[in-house]
Amino acid sequence: MQKIVVLTGAGISAESGVKTFRDQNGLWNNYRIEEVASPIAWTQDQEMVLEFYNQRRKQLYEVEPNAAHYALVKLEEQFLVKIITQNVDDLHERAGSSDVLHLHGELKKVRSTIDEQLVYDLDGWELKKGDCCEKGSQLRPHIVWYGEAVPNIEIAEETTSEADILIIIGTSLVVYPAAGLINYFPSANKKYLIDPYASDYQNTQNLLVVRKKAGDGVPKLVKNLLKD
Repeated sequence: MQKIVVLTGAGISAESGVKTFRDQNGLWNNYRIEEVASPIAWTQDQEMVLEFYNQRRKQLYEVEPNAAHYALVKLEEQFLVKIITQNVDDLHERAGSSDVLHLHGELKKVRSTIDEQLVYDLDGWELKKGDCCEKGSQLRPHIVWYGEAVPNIEIAEETTSEADILIIIGTSLVVYPAAGLINYFPSANKKYLIDPYASDYQNTQNLLVVRKKAGDGVPKLVKNLLKD
C-alpha cells in the first residue's frame, strides 16, 4: 500500500471559519501575533497570552471540519495516510483522520511550565491563571511559540522522506522549518500543491499546482487518486 504524506496549513482551516491572523495583518487587539505567542510575552503578561488562546479555543468549538478534511479521510481507504499539520486545531481528528502529527502544538491541550512532558487535555475552552499541573506549576498552552524549537520536526522529516506521494494544502511554504519538509521528499515522486494563492515552483520536479481552495481542490484530487 502506497504512503501519502499530507502537509496542511492555515488555508484548510480557514474554510471552516478558523481565524488566520497572518491574513489579518498579524494583529490581535493591536498586538502583533509575535508579541503574544512568545516566551517573552508569557513572562511579561500571562493573562494576556491566556486570553488570546482562550478566545482562539472558544472559537474552535464553534466551527466544524470542511469538505477538504473529510476528503482526506477517504484516502485511507486505499493509502497509508500521514497528516502533518501546522495547524493547532483538531479539525483533522474530528473529521476522522487516524494519523495526525501536529508541528506547532494543539490548542485543546495544555502543559506544565516546569515539566513539558506533562501534557493534559483541557476540559472546556478556558485556561486561567492559577490552573496548575500536578507538580503545582502554572499550566500554559501546548503551543510552539515563536523562538521555541519544533519538537516534532525530525519525525516529520523522516515521515516525509518515506512517502510515495506528497500533498500540500493551504500553506505558502514560507514558514520554516515546515516549509523545508518538501526537500526531504523524494524528488522523483509525485507532489501536489493545493492553494489558490500558490506561486510558481518551476524548479520543483513532478509538482502539480492546483490553484483552488481546499474545499474544492482536495475532494477532486482525492477522487482522482482513488480512481487510479
